[in-house]
Amino acid sequence: MTGRRRTPRTFLPGLLTRHLTSGVLTAGALVACASLVTGCGVVPGTTGGSRDDPITVMTWAPEGTKATNKPGMPAFARAYARWVNANGGIDGRKLNVLTCNDHNDAVDAAKCARRAAKENAVAVVGSYSQHADSFFPPLEGEGIPYIGGYGITNEEFTSPLSYPVNGGQPALLAGLGSALAESCGPVTLVRPDTIAGDQLPALLDSGLQAGGHRTADDHRAAEDATDYDGQSRRALEATATDPARTGCVVPALGDRTGTFMDFFRRARADYPDVRTATVLGSVDQTTIDATGGASGPYEGSYITGWYPVAGDPRWDGMKEVIREEAFGDNRIDPADAGVQTTWIAYTVFRQIVESLGGGEVTADTVRRALDGGLQVTTGGLTPKLRWRFQDKLASVGFPRLVNANVTLQVVRQGRLVAARKGFVDVTRTLRDANVV
Repeated sequence: MTGRRRTPRTFLPGLLTRHLTSGVLTAGALVACASLVTGCGVVPGTTGGSRDDPITVMTWAPEGTKATNKPGMPAFARAYARWVNANGGIDGRKLNVLTCNDHNDAVDAAKCARRAAKENAVAVVGSYSQHADSFFPPLEGEGIPYIGGYGITNEEFTSPLSYPVNGGQPALLAGLGSALAESCGPVTLVRPDTIAGDQLPALLDSGLQAGGHRTADDHRAAEDATDYDGQSRRALEATATDPARTGCVVPALGDRTGTFMDFFRRARADYPDVRTATVLGSVDQTTIDATGGASGPYEGSYITGWYPVAGDPRWDGMKEVIREEAFGDNRIDPADAGVQTTWIAYTVFRQIVESLGGGEVTADTVRRALDGGLQVTTGGLTPKLRWRFQDKLASVGFPRLVNANVTLQVVRQGRLVAARKGFVDVTRTLRDANVV
């Protein structure tokens, strides 16, 4: 897998803001100003300049598609805005949350980003999209920061405008590989036949190899398939090749993991000893319940996540928001990793605004606060977060990956519980494996 580094773009809005604030408009700035459709003095990303102005942000995710959907993320973002505004806003300012459906489509993802710029969003917060190649160029062109994306693409860990709150797929799969190296025989990965899916085998293998295990067999499947009979049988056959050690199948198909497991459970009758393991986001407690709980195919499975289990009291703040502003909204599941990431991303954004001390809130000031070394806390749901462009995993192509912690969970008696206390840091696994 190759982590593609982007060349940082010139942030014209930020440049003009600095010139206008200083009262000096150079010839170069005049030329740049003339090129902006909006004209001088109306710079994209400048909502919240006055204490009476609302602060506008955007949250996007796919909804109603045949592949992975994350409707809980924009739904929770709207609930958060209602909750924070009912409690005095952020540092006394109203929060205006725009939402957008990227439809798992590159063109629509770019449209969402352009809409964020057009409507003067100061940041994109707590979002999910597989189409980073489409949405980052418009954000970078306007200098709009992307805070707390889901971590599904490499660009989220390379773009200078990205401020991730978790370790994304790299951390989850490396952590899972490390756990499986200790307990599994042959390992087979079943993953989407997509650009994002192409990144997964090397990440899982990094953890397996760090534990002295051989690499996993890589099986591709259509992201929006409705029949996984062939893939489940081939995965079982590839995994059950060592009579001395129980093999493990790792389905990492997002929302389609449940569909795969319907076929896998039937085919598994001929291979009763084969176990399963996966990452949070592909499986949660709702999925485990729907597939039979303690008698289902996930019993005994290892599952890696970014955060503590949903029953941990550190989630009480998020649950309060849901209880007060989204009770009965079945799109918002407090155990969903997307909802949890959105809560953490807005927790970060709130601290950014408060750090500005009543000053103007723009895309430029938000970005400068983050790039200036601001350290934020998340109530113990992550380590303290601070973003520097060249961080500890820059040498392996992830310069923006600042939180490589994962949690190891296991399904016991049908419940998803912590398999180990605390977090597991997979920084060394990713760095030593040199996965890019």
